[in-house]
Parts: sequence; structure tokens; C-alpha cells
Amino acid sequence: MSESVVFCQLSRKFVDENDNTPADAQQVVYYSLAIGHHLGVIDCLKESLVCPLEAYQAWIATLEADGEARRKMNGVPRYGEIVIDQNHVVMLARAFDAAKPTQTAEQQGWSQALLDMLQAIQQEPAIYLMVRRRYD
Repeated sequence: MSESVVFCQLSRKFVDENDNTPADAQQVVYYSLAIGHHLGVIDCLKESLVCPLEAYQAWIATLEADGEARRKMNGVPRYGEIVIDQNHVVMLARAFDAAKPTQTAEQQGWSQALLDMLQAIQQEPAIYLMVRRRYD
């Protein structure tokens, strides 16, 4: 059995039709969508980047050794998953951009893909990434 790391990006949200929210409270549900709370709201996540676990570990090893970005990204092998949201964008973008000159071509491609996802979060703060360890 092999392991991989999967970056899933929020692609859309919708109201759960099976939710028993009373009709007079539906406005609260739609307001919740707008502000990002989860009251009868389902997030649809789309796989945006997949890499083998060992390659992922080599990739994040290119980040500054004692840096906050490396600590954050090490959460995937350690805990099984992490969430990347607007609070992490600047820190991660700086770290991965700085590491690109020391990375292989494949790692640079992954870094660019991640930077593109971070830019999407910067433009729309409701977007986030769920990064998970997957057993294939």
C-alpha cells in the first residue's frame, strides 16, 4: 500500500436540502453561506494537487528548517491532515517562493500549483485548502 498527500480546494458551497431548517430560518442559512459558517452548509472540495508522501516530505524539506511554514506543512505526515486558510497565505507563499531555487523541477511545479491556490484564497477568503494524507 502506498501513501500520498492530497490538496483539496473548496470549489463551492451549497445548502443541504435534507437539512430540516425551518423556512423562516432559511435566510440565516444563506447568510451563513456568505460569512462562512456551517449551518446546514456542505463544502465541496476538489482535488487540486496529489503527490506521493515521500516526495511530499522531500518537498517540504526544502522549506526553512525552523520556519513556521515547514512546521505547518509537517502537520500532514504527523496528524493526517491540515487546513490552509487566509491566515496562512502570506507565510506559506513567502516560504515556498523562497524555496523554489533549491527545488527540483517537479517540486517547483508543486510549489507553483500551491502558490496559485494560495492566490485564489487571497482573492476570495472563503476558499480554503484541506491537505490530507491518503492511503492508496
